Amino acid sequence: MSTTYILRGVRPYGGDPVDLVLAGGVIESVTGAGEARPAAAGQDVVEIDAAGLVALPGLVDLHTHLREPGREDAETVWSGTRAAAAGGFTAVHAMANTTPTQDTAGVVEQVWRLGRDAGWADVQPVGAVTVGLAGERLAELGAMADSRARVRVFSDDGKCVHDPVLMRRALEYVKAFDGVVAQHAQEPRLTEGAQMNEGVVSAEIGLTGWPAAAEEAIIARDVLLAEHVGSRLHVCHLSTARSVEIIRWAKSRGVDVTAEVTPHHLILTDELARGYNPVFKVNPPLRTAEDVEAVRQGLADGTIDIVATDHAPHPVEDKDCEWAAAAFGMTGLETALSVVQSTMVDTGRMTWADVARVLSSAPARIGRIEDRHGRPLDAGEPANLVLVDPAATRRIDGAAQVTASTNTPFQGMELPGRVVATFLRGRATVLDGTPVEPAALGSDTFEGAAR
Repeated sequence: MSTTYILRGVRPYGGDPVDLVLAGGVIESVTGAGEARPAAAGQDVVEIDAAGLVALPGLVDLHTHLREPGREDAETVWSGTRAAAAGGFTAVHAMANTTPTQDTAGVVEQVWRLGRDAGWADVQPVGAVTVGLAGERLAELGAMADSRARVRVFSDDGKCVHDPVLMRRALEYVKAFDGVVAQHAQEPRLTEGAQMNEGVVSAEIGLTGWPAAAEEAIIARDVLLAEHVGSRLHVCHLSTARSVEIIRWAKSRGVDVTAEVTPHHLILTDELARGYNPVFKVNPPLRTAEDVEAVRQGLADGTIDIVATDHAPHPVEDKDCEWAAAAFGMTGLETALSVVQSTMVDTGRMTWADVARVLSSAPARIGRIEDRHGRPLDAGEPANLVLVDPAATRRIDGAAQVTASTNTPFQGMELPGRVVATFLRGRATVLDGTPVEPAALGSDTFEGAAR
């Protein structure tokens, strides 16, 4: 028997308290607080005292590295989606830089099946733009789109599609099935050997600089190409003030472009590189305080459409080494919501309804899964949602996180907000802040809303 959940006194989007009833995979009813029907005798019903909790549609990440197949020492689809559930996500888009690369229908279907079997969150594979991410010839875009995985987002993330002819062809090709090319904007010739943001800090500590123009030049080129062919373009992990200006200009011209910012680019700066701690080594690099302010403003005014984690787990040996040898990347699934609350909600720049837009409905729309995720919290809609306690605070400990890797840049930081529960099609994947293990998925229990 499937469990019915009654969420009493919860605040959808931070608004007035209501009772939400989740049954049969959907939101069965939305009533005034205290008005939901009591449990009938014999029913498998769990009532949750959700007073003070904010309900949001299940979060959707457009940019997750799950590493499987090929780098299961860093993460697996099972462990990564379990971490996603712990962070409030009900769907993730799995990036293509696996081994083998997700550049064929067979590999994307493998990843899709792994996600389906794990059951923590829906996994929507991202297809590679070019074969092996080599930037030489287009991958099987049509075959991946027609596969059971129904791929609609294509990206060589980790590498830039730097050849303008190939980029134009990809943009033209995906139009046939309403796809989008998600570009990792990095001019390779300008970033050869680059280690961190090019600026005062890189000059003072002697690390090779990564100029902002290397990102901005590709974005400028690609918005012009997208406008020329009339196709959809998505810009991954935008990080500089001038990149925000370029996207704002492109949108004013009616170009069909969307952009994302990562949580770490909303809060961290290149000053952190002074300690040579490789946990802060990331691609694109942490930028200046001025860039951080610009991307916050761009997110607040809608120039930047979404927050995407760029969750990039690595085994200890790939990060616990000298800076130059360390891998680029940071984990982010379990801290994303807290960072957005800290930088955007608690500062008054955004409401919880805005958070639902940038972390749920907009990424679902861009990834073309808006029929299942990012839906309104209304009766009859899929019961994909997250309950968050905005009054809670927590000290981040990478070793205690659910992800298989520990390379969080927020180690030791105190961040606001705590995911109390996550529901995927009405089934609890997290209760009382703890993932519900697969063996218990048919008989969820809840110990209370201790927060």
